[in-house]
Amino acid sequence: MTATGAREAAEDRVFAALANGTRREVLRLLRDGGPQSVQVLADHFDMRRPSLSEHLKVLRDAGLVSEQRSGRQRIYRLEAAPLAEVQDWLHPYERFWRDRMKGLGELLDRMPDDEPA
Repeated sequence: MTATGAREAAEDRVFAALANGTRREVLRLLRDGGPQSVQVLADHFDMRRPSLSEHLKVLRDAGLVSEQRSGRQRIYRLEAAPLAEVQDWLHPYERFWRDRMKGLGELLDRMPDDEPA
């Protein structure tokens, strides 16, 4: 696989991981609460631990979380670097929409106000 292909595959894993609401919520919990064990994370969801473990595996494979063993527990930590790469990818689209909104605002400013009937 080429370096470009590997980078695109990594980006695809990040976007696939972010496509699921449960995984986005796990990231939010780790962002707001810092590193947490699987059990603490599982307490926030109405699902069995094996199901949550599958979500954590997807996040880990995408590089969005890291896992550390502490005795019998597994502690998960947010790894935000891939999110910065997503933000870099999205930035031109943000600029596109900002320019569109600015153009719309300028058009509305040039339009005459309706007079009351």
